Amino acid sequence: MIMRNQVEWALHCCSVLAALPPGEYIPTKKLAEFHGVSKEYLSKALQALAQAGLIEGTLGPTGGYRLARSPKEITFLDITEAVEGTRRTFQCTEIRGNNPCLKKSEKKFSGTCAVAKVMYRADEAWRKELREATLEDLLKSVMVDVPAEQLQRSWDWLRTK
Repeated sequence: MIMRNQVEWALHCCSVLAALPPGEYIPTKKLAEFHGVSKEYLSKALQALAQAGLIEGTLGPTGGYRLARSPKEITFLDITEAVEGTRRTFQCTEIRGNNPCLKKSEKKFSGTCAVAKVMYRADEAWRKELREATLEDLLKSVMVDVPAEQLQRSWDWLRTK
C-alpha cells in the first residue's frame, strides 16, 4: 500500500499545529515553506483536514490554521483517513471464481476467502496502531528527540510574518 505524500505532510503540519498556543494560527504558505512542499498540494491536504473537523482555518492577515480539537483527541488514523479516505487497503475481487477447473455451480462461494481474511486482519492491525497514536504522543516524542535550540529556532521562524 502506498499513501499519498499528503498524508505525511498532514501529519507533520498537525504536529506543528498541535504545539501552537491557543488563539494562534499558522498560514498555509508558512507550513509549506517550513516543510519544503508545494503550497497548492498542501492546501488540498489542509482542506481535507478542515472538512474532517480536525483543524480550523481563518482568513485575513493573521489567518491560517490551528487544531480544532485537543492533540490528545486526534489520532494518526483520523489524519490519515481525512486525507486518504476510510476504505480498506485491500479490495477482494473474488478471483477464486475464475478457476477454469470449477463447474459453474461451484463458482458461487459463501464467506470470505482465506486471502481476504488475512488482508483484512492486517488492515485492521495497521488501523489499530494508527488509532492508538495521538498528536499528544507525537508532541512528547518530538520534545525528547529534537534539541530544544532547534525547536526554538523553528518556532521563531514559523511565528515571523
